[in-house]
Amino acid sequence: MRPFFTRRSAALLSIAPALLAGAPLPASAFSGACASDGQPPPRVLVERFLSADCERCWAEAPAALPGDSAVLLDWIVPGRLGDDAPLSAAATRDALARLEALRRSPPSATDTAVTDVLPASRGTGRNAGPLRVGMGPPLNDYVGATVAFTPSPVNNAPRTARPRAPLAFTLVLIETVPAGAEGNAAERHIVRNALQGTWTADAGMRKTGWSELRPMRIPDGARVERLGVVGWVQDAVGNVVAAARARCVADPE
Repeated sequence: MRPFFTRRSAALLSIAPALLAGAPLPASAFSGACASDGQPPPRVLVERFLSADCERCWAEAPAALPGDSAVLLDWIVPGRLGDDAPLSAAATRDALARLEALRRSPPSATDTAVTDVLPASRGTGRNAGPLRVGMGPPLNDYVGATVAFTPSPVNNAPRTARPRAPLAFTLVLIETVPAGAEGNAAERHIVRNALQGTWTADAGMRKTGWSELRPMRIPDGARVERLGVVGWVQDAVGNVVAAARARCVADPE
């Protein structure tokens, strides 16, 4: 990731309290910020991997589409053709890292991984979960993205692994391409950037939760009005204990 320069950092930090706390951004800040607030937490994570060499894979509709309870991600995997691959413009090495984490090999065409998200605690409500993700409006070629996890005494995370084991978080910047917009038969949610981190599970943070606010670069060619963020948290044994998505809609010009 490129360094985040002082001017961009200042602008990002000016909206940080609202992003992290879930408060509305002031109109004088920027337009277009969004978060996962009010959206039911996903129950399934569906990750579709497409080889950058396989042009027909982009054009063909997937055999089956999951329901509304699933969050969809499309990873474009670097292929043998390198920069000459038909889908190379959207290919990312983050896709290779994700395949390695899932213990899967890079596909020659397509591959799909389906991961269940453990049920949220009863106290989180239907339209809320322990994980919150958000994204600020674009500034030059960056957006500020946030991920925050607040466990509860009955949350699934502490009982799925060792009580003080670390938690791993992933936050991805996605570009949603409507069906037919670029020769694609189905709506695609392309992963354009990704970051991972680990939260230490000390006793104090187990009660208050964790949060991160990070700059994420918008890759060349991505359309900012299509951007959103998806995040998830995994315990020490790899269970996805929480997930969230924020699909942003650009203000009309």
